[in-house]
Amino acid sequence: MGDGPELPGMANGIPAEFLEQVKQALEKLYDFPALQRCPLAKRLQSELRQSREAAGQQLRRQLIEAIEQLSPGSGVSFRLPHARVYSLLHLHYVEGMTIQEVAYELGISERQAYRDLRRAQESAATLLWARYAHAFAPVEATHDLSSLQAEVSRLRSTFSMTDLTVLLHNALRAVDSLAARHGIELRVETPSEHVSTLTDPVVAQQVLVRLLSHAIQNAQGNQVQVALSSDGDMPLLRVRYTVREGSSSDVLTAMLAELTARLKWDIRQADAGDACEFTLHLTTRASKVLIIDDNEGLVELLERYLSSQMCHVFTAATGQEGLERAQELIPDAIVLDVMMPGMDGWELLQRLRTNPATRAVPIVVCTVFNDPELAYSLGASIFLPKPVRRDDVLAALKSLGIV
Repeated sequence: MGDGPELPGMANGIPAEFLEQVKQALEKLYDFPALQRCPLAKRLQSELRQSREAAGQQLRRQLIEAIEQLSPGSGVSFRLPHARVYSLLHLHYVEGMTIQEVAYELGISERQAYRDLRRAQESAATLLWARYAHAFAPVEATHDLSSLQAEVSRLRSTFSMTDLTVLLHNALRAVDSLAARHGIELRVETPSEHVSTLTDPVVAQQVLVRLLSHAIQNAQGNQVQVALSSDGDMPLLRVRYTVREGSSSDVLTAMLAELTARLKWDIRQADAGDACEFTLHLTTRASKVLIIDDNEGLVELLERYLSSQMCHVFTAATGQEGLERAQELIPDAIVLDVMMPGMDGWELLQRLRTNPATRAVPIVVCTVFNDPELAYSLGASIFLPKPVRRDDVLAALKSLGIV
């Protein structure tokens, strides 16, 4: 598959050994003898012995169920970015298409398909880990925080508007059998209207699943309370339960802190007697970045560069459109080209600087004309010569406090 060697330690809160075994099982989904012999089936043999199905058959069924849990729902095009995790798993493993064929169907490059497939495999493994974590050594006992930090730093997040209500229900389905095994009732409260925020849905899903799994395994009694609410623009998730004697959340909190920092979420733990409550503040203000450039290819490139950041990207293809959008949006930053038909970038830069509404907006001039002195004299905040690199764009916006 070209995914490289197995990573040590933890991968997004899942033991790398378990993730590798899930990948092997997915590759052997329709090769029953090989699936029956794969390490995951052997490891879970004792867990599956009560079923009349062979371990390989039941494992196959549960792998397919995990894939289906990632479905964005009926009526959603399989080519949309937020459906890609499900589409990759379904087309490649369930329907048996090659990665080259899948990439063609989804309209993405083969390289992108391999990158996204890795994230998709991790999503499926997250759902299975919530069910089978108890069959492995306790994650708290084997957790290596330095390995997790290295793994988190390797991640390249992709932020998109995400329905938190759907995300929560997906996580609840993932831990449903675990709750039944422990005799735990999940009492869930959600608002009548769906709650959405800008986040990385893959990492966010893992945070919710891990938090719910921990609560179920460490709750005293038969109930865990889960409440999703929205305080203005700030969605909140509260998980409350009575703590079983001898349980600890220290390692869990450290692990979630690494993941939630990537999402720019805030997680807080409150203990009152024998009650424990985790509160997740699920959003921060997303920056607005306006890209003004008539080169569609470059605009797409810049959008891709910024997809890993907490920001909304807006575009304009002409100077006049850019002026209008800037006055309408009052963005946190503008990335401006110079060579455009009609009103060029130099004229637009002067107009933006003389307009009271946009005078203070930071402007990054990005052009093939290597004339930073002119750009700064007209009011540019930062000058970047083309061709522009991802690190240069992110460094420029970071220096402006945008990302």
